[in-house]
Amino acid sequence: MYRSGFVSIIGRPNVGKSTLMNRFLGEKISIVSPKAQTTRHRIAGILSGDDYQIVFLDTPGILDPAYKLQEKMMEAMQAAVRDADVVLYLTDITEAAEEVKARMQALSLKHPCILAINKIDLLKGKSIDSLIENYTNFSAVRQVIPISATQGLGIDELLQAILTHLPEGQPYYPTDELTDRPMRFIVSEIIREKIFLLTRDEVPYHTAVVIQSYEDKETLTRIRAEIIVSRESQKGIILGEGGRMIKEIGRLAREEIEQLIGRKVFLELYVKVRPGWRENDRYLSAFGYTS
Repeated sequence: MYRSGFVSIIGRPNVGKSTLMNRFLGEKISIVSPKAQTTRHRIAGILSGDDYQIVFLDTPGILDPAYKLQEKMMEAMQAAVRDADVVLYLTDITEAAEEVKARMQALSLKHPCILAINKIDLLKGKSIDSLIENYTNFSAVRQVIPISATQGLGIDELLQAILTHLPEGQPYYPTDELTDRPMRFIVSEIIREKIFLLTRDEVPYHTAVVIQSYEDKETLTRIRAEIIVSRESQKGIILGEGGRMIKEIGRLAREEIEQLIGRKVFLELYVKVRPGWRENDRYLSAFGYTS
């Protein structure tokens, strides 16, 4: 019997959704950083086994939108929930059970839901059993499984739980594919991840990355990308003194892209100011943030 279906990974920002999907796939498909709200798009990661295919949908963290970009992010999350065969709600050891329950009830989930409690490797003095007990009589979830996405603890058990609730069917994608996203998108996300890692305060949240050209030449791949910011002051931060910051962003991104595609990369980065782009429907659409 072959099982296949879509599993949406949802939860508040920074609980480890992208880390978990990458752990399942054994490859880095979704970008990660210590900062909340790193993921903005719905990103599919495809896990194929001998008798199953799971299409994981990594989603932006659940929040109350403060501007249009965040509204688009929440629309992407809600669409992923609607499209799911199974919902995987990810919380962690720091989140109160009552908050989790309230958030799940507000979503009015209509599909089988598994609750995973992440970061159990950081437990100090708390009992795993007591964490699970908080959800014992919570009818919205089918199973509660403690895990550590970074350490790989509980991942096999979680996979088996997902397969139990997955419907019978045929694969949706070729079994050698890992994501439905094109390389241009993955490259833009890698660049954006480096901005999250290297810059502070509000700067990463005012930044978008647009790939202007991606060309495979005979000896290397040539990529031209624009980093979009909201204000001139942010452009100065991205460029850095003497261009040092943008060079470091480019160096780290280029090294990761080369490792990913297995060939030399020539990466050109430019910075452009687009005031208020996070509230502008035309810019949001042009930058790939569609409903």
